[in-house]
This record gives sequence, structure tokens and C-alpha cells, in this order.
Amino acid sequence: MTDELTVQGIPVSDLAQRYGTPLYVYDGDVLRSTYTGLRDLLDPHIDVFYSAKANPNMSVCGVLRSLGAGMEVSSLAELMVAQRIGVDPADIIFLGPGKTVAELHACAELGIHAVVCESLDELKLLDSIAPESGMPVLLRVNPAFSSKGSRLAMGGKPRQFGIDEEILLGAGPLLRQLRRVRVIGFHAYLGTRILDAADIVSNTQGVLDVAERLGAELDVPLATVDFGGGFGVPYFDNESPLDLAATTAGINDVVARFRRRHPHCRLITELGRYLAGWCGTYVVRAQYVKQSRGEWFVVADGGTNHHMAAVGIGSFVKRNFPIRSLTHYDAPADRQYTVTGPLCTPNDVVGAKVKLPEIRPGDLIGVQRSGAYGPSASPVLFLSHGHPAEVLVLDGTPHLVRRRDTAADLIDRHVLAPQSYHHTGKG
Repeated sequence: MTDELTVQGIPVSDLAQRYGTPLYVYDGDVLRSTYTGLRDLLDPHIDVFYSAKANPNMSVCGVLRSLGAGMEVSSLAELMVAQRIGVDPADIIFLGPGKTVAELHACAELGIHAVVCESLDELKLLDSIAPESGMPVLLRVNPAFSSKGSRLAMGGKPRQFGIDEEILLGAGPLLRQLRRVRVIGFHAYLGTRILDAADIVSNTQGVLDVAERLGAELDVPLATVDFGGGFGVPYFDNESPLDLAATTAGINDVVARFRRRHPHCRLITELGRYLAGWCGTYVVRAQYVKQSRGEWFVVADGGTNHHMAAVGIGSFVKRNFPIRSLTHYDAPADRQYTVTGPLCTPNDVVGAKVKLPEIRPGDLIGVQRSGAYGPSASPVLFLSHGHPAEVLVLDGTPHLVRRRDTAADLIDRHVLAPQSYHHTGKG
């Protein structure tokens, strides 16, 4: 019999038996090696911040923090995660285009390194509520130039993110009127899932050039510049992993030239998908195997309700994530199946026409490289299935790091309106 997948020596069937399926399994060794592999090659003057939106699980964030990562957060809950795992406020930035007054107050009370303001109205609002001691701010720039190599562009075109470079160039009078906000630099994030080293280096150079130009024009001291990241993870056929050595060498060269002119500027790169994506596997169990009009389907107990990224969000053409039989991990993939979940929609397709060994009910199937943008970026409440369990394997020991939602958990959050359940006698 073909061996099944193991995680740090633990058979995946043991994890499925102990914690149930659907299940996210995170390999702590992979998480650590991804971060340290980057950190070892990157200029030590560049601070690496983990973008919590990629995977806000507290234990995943905690592993990265233990290795030295700062955190970029975008909600009160993510800010609370950062606090609970002991991130120094000086190593936290808060960004997002629609921050609430409550979020801005929380940032001010905690004394984080900077709020990343994404509009001039947000800047004015923060100035009106910031403490008298002042609130440091980075201005998020939507540069005039377009990003290179991004599968999902976040700047260089009309976007809700950031302030257009052209608008910022005329914002000098407003900046001079600020009383409590201290603009300490700039931020730009051009796009995500970039797999070409030259494109990332070019984007980095472009962001630093824009920051330098705006700093001089607006008389803003460049105390901090966050030049984003966008490092990609290869999910699909014909995609190759990012050449990390070439990427970091190019970034280091660009940064070295910038630091000669601005030796005291704090430089930040923020990465989410690249740090977390590699470590995760979404594990589902085949419930039924059926044929329909000449095609074979595997209906599993979990689907796009837990892994919306598998639908191909941001892609024009639907392509499959790496999908393997975990029960027969090394067996020849000589059959073709469409793998679906339990939802009542034809869009619940985890993988279309996937080559797998013969699948039988009860077999485990895994969607790999799924450590980022999993359940937290998915419609987990569709059909009221709820959130899957999440397990982190650290040093050979599995830890339940998020328990599965039960039906009772979900129903207990409902509030029954008075009289809503009384029969009217009609119909």
C-alpha cells in the first residue's frame, strides 16, 4: 500500500482522526524555514512585518513573531492578536482603506509605530482625535506608475487604496495645518503574487523613488518607508517559485543606495502570503465518488466555504491549486476527478479535472500551499457549516490552534425575534 502523507512524521490520517475533517494543518517547520530563509538573505536594515490578513491565526502569528517579525494589522481583532502574542507596539502598523474611529482610537491608545493613512479625510479625522502627544502616520501612496508582475494590482491605477501621488503632491498646505498627527514617511503596496525577481526589485526601486520625491516636495522627514512586498507563491501549472536569492540581492542593492542618502530611515517590507502560504494543507475527506455524464466527481466534506482562494479569485482563468491524495500520496495520478465540496452551488469546485489516484469514500485529499487566505478569506457561514479546525504541528507535536465551529456555536449567535415562530394559521 502506498504511504500516506506525514507532517513531521505524523500520519495525516492520525490528525484527521483526532481533530476531524475538514481541517487545516500548518507545518511549523515550513513556517519557520520560510521566514528564516528570507531573513538570512535580506539586508538586516530591512524590517520584515507579517501581514496578518494572510492568516490571522494567533499561533501562526506567534511563531513568526518569535522569529522577529513585526506585524501589519488591519482590524481591531488583528490588533488584539498582536497584543496577545507580545508584539512590541513599535513593531505594529495599522492599514486599511476604511478604518473606524474605534480602530484609530485603539491605535493611539496602544502607541503603535504608525497608522497608515489612505485618504486625506482619514488624515484629518485622525488629527482631530489623536492624543496631544501626537500620532505618527505613514501616508499610503498610489503611485503614478503601474506595478510590474502582479497578479492582483493594488496601485498604479484607480484604487480605493492610498492617495494618488498627484493628489499628495498638492497636499502641502493640509500637512502644514496638522496639529497632532506627525507624518513620518510613506507606504506603498503595488500588488501581490509576484513571481519574477526583477519585477519586485523594480517595484521596490519605484516606491523608494516616489517616497524620496514626495518627502522633498512636502518637507516630510523620511523616518520610515514601507515599500510593500508582493512575493508570490506558485499555485498553478507552469508557475515557478520566486528566485529568492535574486530577489533579495536586488532589493538589498536598491536599499543600500537609498540608505546612503537616508541612513536613519526605517525600512519595512510587509509579507503575508509568502510567509504563511507554503506551510498549510487543507485536508478534506471524500464523502462520495460519483459519475455524471461521463465525468467523475469527488464530493468532499469541505470545499470553497473554507478555501475560497481555490475558486481562483483574481484570476481570469480558473486553475487548480496543487491537490493530492493524502491517503495514497505517492501513487500514480492516473485518473481524473472534479473535487467539490458540500455546498448547494455549482461554484463549489475545489479543483476541476484533477489528476489523482483512484479515490474511494473515506480517502483524504489535500489542497497544498494553503497556509494563506484560507478560512478567514472564505464564506465559512454558507450553509451554516462554520469554521474548520486548525492544527499547527510544532517540533513534532500537533496543537489545536482553532477549534471547529459546532452547529450549537453558530445557532447560539442567533437572536430569535419575539413572535417570529408563531404559526399564523395560514398557508
